[in-house]
Amino acid sequence: MEHLSPFDIGALIFFLFCWLLYSWLIYASPWREKSLTHMMDAYRHTWLRAMLSRQMRIADTNIAAGLQQGTSFFASTSLLAIGGAFAILNSTDKVVELAKELPIQLTPDPAHWETKAIGLIVILAYSFFKFGWAYRLFNYATIIMGSVADTQGKEDPEALERVDRAAKFVTLAGRHFSRGQASLFFSVGFLGWYGGPHVFMAATLFVFMVLVRRQFFSKARAVLL
Repeated sequence: MEHLSPFDIGALIFFLFCWLLYSWLIYASPWREKSLTHMMDAYRHTWLRAMLSRQMRIADTNIAAGLQQGTSFFASTSLLAIGGAFAILNSTDKVVELAKELPIQLTPDPAHWETKAIGLIVILAYSFFKFGWAYRLFNYATIIMGSVADTQGKEDPEALERVDRAAKFVTLAGRHFSRGQASLFFSVGFLGWYGGPHVFMAATLFVFMVLVRRQFFSKARAVLL
């Protein structure tokens, strides 16, 4: 890290601060219940309670399959992105030479490029683990849903207990999925570091503001209200 300037270190600290602040706002702050992510939790429980009123549960299985497929897509995307970051890491000299020919000013130091590529790999690996675990939790939820017999209605206490447990699994999976998505979004801000610490901070702030707006001030949230 000795090759990083104080401005680079300050920009990296700012990046981590924005990411942690966003996570705190959505999952731990006094305003978390007003976020779009939290507001959707009630609908997850309502969906699975409504499942007990349907004898044919094809719609419910389709919803569960869709959730798994979406999570699988993002997990695969994270793996591909990790491969791309490793390609940059293994071809640093060629990438630096290419950067010199670009019309924008980029840092030509190979050590800088390698450090940033490693940081990008760490972020993408975190997102992959989040998506992978979310996929597994969605899978557990579908197994619990499948354990509820068609003959068990909404008045059956055992069925109610199982769908509530499935709803908790779906909610927990949704939280991990949301964290994985946020890490992908912040990885876009991290790419700004290749343009220098000032671009890095500006890109990070832009991503942070977009994510906060979507959670607290978006039209999607207004629809739920």
